[in-house]
Amino acid sequence: MKTLILTKQDVERILTPVIANETVEKAFRAYSLGYASMPAKSYLYFPKGDLRSMPAYICGEGFDIAGVKCVNVHPQNAGRRLPAVMAVIILNDPQTGFPLAVMDGTYLTRLRTGAAGAIAAKYLSREDSKIAGFVGCGSQAQTQLSCLLEIRNIRKIKIWQVPKDKKCVQDFKKWTQTTYGIEAIVSSCMDDVTMNSDIVITTTPSRVPLVNCVSPGTHINAIGADAPGKQEINPKILKQAKVVVDDWTQASHSGEINIPISRRQMTKRNIYALLGDIIAGKKQGRISAGEITLFDATGLAIQDVSCGYIVYKALKNRPDIKNIKLF
Repeated sequence: MKTLILTKQDVERILTPVIANETVEKAFRAYSLGYASMPAKSYLYFPKGDLRSMPAYICGEGFDIAGVKCVNVHPQNAGRRLPAVMAVIILNDPQTGFPLAVMDGTYLTRLRTGAAGAIAAKYLSREDSKIAGFVGCGSQAQTQLSCLLEIRNIRKIKIWQVPKDKKCVQDFKKWTQTTYGIEAIVSSCMDDVTMNSDIVITTTPSRVPLVNCVSPGTHINAIGADAPGKQEINPKILKQAKVVVDDWTQASHSGEINIPISRRQMTKRNIYALLGDIIAGKKQGRISAGEITLFDATGLAIQDVSCGYIVYKALKNRPDIKNIKLF
């Protein structure tokens, strides 16, 4: 048997925002229904970043695949002309353990993270949401918007002017206008971005709260906090909101709630539900127009393995796909 070698270009051919949304939603449902095994991600810490190992096995909702993603987070990589996040995914046959594919996981990670935010918005944001506020303007902001537009009819975005990084903001604004024709405005005042926005999306590596005010009825996708010590949202908002997490173990360790939990400002009782439980119908999502909802996304291996599986199945019989014999 041979192992497929799948590049970013191969993954991009298959994994669109629509397919990523559908796949991630099924993966969360499978996890809630007990069809997945997923140990918490493990970390290696370096002076300027970290390396994470993320294994999972899914055997329901149309999946039968195992695998592991190895992914780094180095926020200062832009200065070296490298992505801040780079990933490699290995897919394994659950029956034999054979490595079916080794694939680029960098683009896949960005898109599956965008899909998780979109699916959270599907169940937690108001259906008439039209304005989105962005705190963070890098590549993850792009995939958050691309996937969200498959769920909600967003017609205007507000972008926070990141201090000392005007180019990133202007690039995101131009990309949004060119790609989707959406009105985009930039403000250096955080409250102007987050107030009167139907959906607020945060994608920064901040270690101090950035968002201090939101309007009633707002849904927040808190994406950036993915390691201990990171936070983007004022804990006062967390206490007011209906908080939904992707996974309790990961969120309490390294998600948006990690600092409030460690400081005993919140407990597990303050967490309303897992996103998978809402998707599976075990808990309700949004129940009123005025409630504030928040999704704490740490990023789960089931998202990576499920999306990787879809790509593998679509490409495994293509004659133009590279493969190698490892054993």
